[in-house]
Amino acid sequence: MTLRSVVGIFAHPDDETVLAGGLIALLVQQHSRVHLVSATHGEGGEMGEPPVVTNRALLGATREMELRCAARTLGASLTVLDYVDPVIGPDEALYAFNADFDRLARQFAEIARQQQANLVLTHGADGEYGHPAHRLVHSAVLEGVRRMLPNVLVYSVAALVSSIEDRLWNPNEPAHFALDIRPWSETKLAAMECHVSQHALFKRRKQLTTVREALRTVESVRRQWPETHGESPNDDFARLLRTAGAWTP
Repeated sequence: MTLRSVVGIFAHPDDETVLAGGLIALLVQQHSRVHLVSATHGEGGEMGEPPVVTNRALLGATREMELRCAARTLGASLTVLDYVDPVIGPDEALYAFNADFDRLARQFAEIARQQQANLVLTHGADGEYGHPAHRLVHSAVLEGVRRMLPNVLVYSVAALVSSIEDRLWNPNEPAHFALDIRPWSETKLAAMECHVSQHALFKRRKQLTTVREALRTVESVRRQWPETHGESPNDDFARLLRTAGAWTP
């Protein structure tokens, strides 16, 4: 029941860990080769409290180093693309990075092809908490896979589990599977610890005092491709998740 090769495509450093760190650790444990892609270096994001770097020009390089630490911790390889992450605007306004959509879709699909991927994990259509860059990545992944790799599975992460309150759920995408990732939580936590510049953000929204308290122990997915037409998925990833204890919310 091993998925030979999995590619996780995300917008920024830390998305891979916060949204899917437990799933990635599970896949690696099951001997899948996992390759992560970050579209940006995260240079527009938070600089830490107190600042991890005092010069924003250094933030992208810092966050890339953090991401490489997290990827190693999760057991994954990594590609970081050179799209520029816009700086957060007034009132925490969020923006998509600037990209030619067709080129981006081809680029994502080409990476998945080079990795001989059976499965691609990516953002949900709602961009989790509505992040435009997440929505862009979702759309480009789906377009690229449909056009160039129609036999590859695409699952989105952070699908809605209505019984659990979480601002990261994609509100319009009910989960096909939810998984208690506590058997892999120490690996996920260690990867979160790599993202030092974002620790203040991890803790702030619920006024937490430690990164461990910010660890989400339920992760969820929805199959985006091939379309399910209301049926429960029964592909290799679905069978792996069921074997690992996943349920349908």
